[in-house]
Amino acid sequence: MPELPEVEVVRRGLERWVTGRTVAEVEVLHPRAVRRHLAGGADFAARLRGHRIGAARRRGKYLWLPVEDAPLAVLGHLGMSGQLLVQPEEASDEKHLRVRLRFDDALGTELRFVDQRTFGGLSLHDTGPDGLPDVIAHIARDPLDEAFDDAAFHTALRLRRTTVKRALLDQSLISGVGNIYADEALWRSRLHYDRPTATMTRPRSTELLGHVRDVMHAALAVGGTSFDSLYVNVNGESGYFDRSLDAYGREDEPCRRCGTAMRRRPWMNRSSYFCPRCQRPPRAVTA
Repeated sequence: MPELPEVEVVRRGLERWVTGRTVAEVEVLHPRAVRRHLAGGADFAARLRGHRIGAARRRGKYLWLPVEDAPLAVLGHLGMSGQLLVQPEEASDEKHLRVRLRFDDALGTELRFVDQRTFGGLSLHDTGPDGLPDVIAHIARDPLDEAFDDAAFHTALRLRRTTVKRALLDQSLISGVGNIYADEALWRSRLHYDRPTATMTRPRSTELLGHVRDVMHAALAVGGTSFDSLYVNVNGESGYFDRSLDAYGREDEPCRRCGTAMRRRPWMNRSSYFCPRCQRPPRAVTA
């Protein structure tokens, strides 16, 4: 599933190619793509038609297109395989095209939502005074947000009484960090994924946040992480950060720091990748 860097790459593309354009027509080609819009596809299309789209925004893994002339936003979640593509109007339809937005200008491009596995979707929601869609108001700020409060994060981390990787994936504590970038930041911090949050000192949590930000900035610089053709930016291009991963997906390969074979362990229906020498487990945990 795309994490913060991948969603941010898509957001930047939408900001460039869609901002300020007025929706002329909306086609919902598969009802599941708008299932979170409870009033249905026809209502989604009718309510969006004629509105001018503002600059794309993001919080964590969620992105949205604000409507400039109404307190509304088109909320998008990419799920496992969702793609928001800006395509020439004459381009052939993708096999898994689900929603199409045409605009009332002469730029010759349209916005398409393509989703092979149909886990993602689009929906219209009311927005608050800060422009945030009401359904994601509970989502915490992400570590690249200028308003993210490092001190408050440390306090909340200590109070969670959980383990450090679980905390990193808790979207009510810090948003946008998924399995890949959690493993990468923990490797850089030399922290085991099952380290209790109650043992995290302020310097350690500050260091961890720094590594979370560093790995996300590095991923952004190369367009995010793509393990297959399902994650692409708005122009259909894949990211290349998978070539720079230090932990995730490197089972039995040598640790880039000490040479010890990297390990993989099942974890919450996912996998955790770590170095057993650099990231020693807590005493109660068997690596």
